[in-house]
Parts: sequence; C-alpha cells; structure tokens
Amino acid sequence: MTENSDDILTRLPARLKEARRAKGLSLEAVANLSGVSRSMVSQIERGESSPTISTLWNLTRALQVDFAGLLEESETTDQIEVLRSAEVPSIDNMGQSCRIRILSPPEEAGGHEVYDIRFDADGALNSQPHARGAREQLTVLEGTVRVTSGAATMELQQGDTARYAADVPHAIAATDGPARVFLIVKNA
Repeated sequence: MTENSDDILTRLPARLKEARRAKGLSLEAVANLSGVSRSMVSQIERGESSPTISTLWNLTRALQVDFAGLLEESETTDQIEVLRSAEVPSIDNMGQSCRIRILSPPEEAGGHEVYDIRFDADGALNSQPHARGAREQLTVLEGTVRVTSGAATMELQQGDTARYAADVPHAIAATDGPARVFLIVKNA
C-alpha cells in the first residue's frame, strides 16, 4: 500500500459510518459496545476528529470489522445500500389519519429529511414551524391535497409539486379521498 496518511484519514470516517450502518447500529449502540463516547464516534464519522489507534481498535472490535480492511482502498461505486419496505421506519401517531414512512437515514434528521406520507380520506398533517429558513418540497403521488404555508393555501393534484416555507405553521390535508405524497424537508 503506497498511500499517504491524508488518503487514509479522508476514507476512514466514511468507512466507519458504512460499517456501523451495515450492522444496523446507532451511534449510541456503538458507543456502548466500544467504550468510545457517542459524541466522539459522531465526530470521527463526520471527519471532525482523528481517532487514536486505541480508539480505532475499540471501534473496529465493536463493529466486528477488520482493522486493516477499513484502511484499504476499495470501489464504493459497486455497492448499493438497501432498506427493504418492511424495514422502513414509520410514524402512525402523528397527524390525523396519516402514516408517515421515513425514507432518509436517521443521521440526516434535522438536515435533509425524506418522507412518504399516506393519508386516509380525512387525513391531515398539521405542523408547527421548523427551524428558521426551513423549506419543504411536496409531490403528490396519488389523490388530491391542500397545502397551507402560513396564510397561503394551494390545491394540488396527482403529479403536482409545491415548494413552500416550513418555518411557519404549515399543513397538508387530503381533500378528495385518500392521498399519498412524497415530502422533502430541507432545514437551513
């Protein structure tokens, strides 16, 4: 291996995060298994901190991965991360007669979030303002919905897309039977 330490340090955070995700472990679980604090694991995965050899050893043992394998160069273009339909987390107790499936990775919460929302005929999701500058983009996959953002309201049909402020009270409601939307939340 004829690489310099900068190449290794550039690859290491992503490799650790990939290994953690492949095992289906949260940051907290890795922290508990390795004895490395949750915040340190997070900083290492974001590339904000370089681990000591001891810390790296504890993390690789907790993740049950080969220490040397994390550092080797590999093709990442031939990998596909799959979350099967039955494994997609959902929220059924938020809103009125709607089911929210969370499609984005947990670590992106508060940043770039992606949802698949199904509404019953009388379904609605009323939301309080998100962080300042937050925006949502909604595409109607099935049915008809009414989107409200602050004082603005718009009716959308299948195939329509709306972009609107989410740092004000906002809502999505099925207006003519069941509906389904694809929602992207982008926090500033």
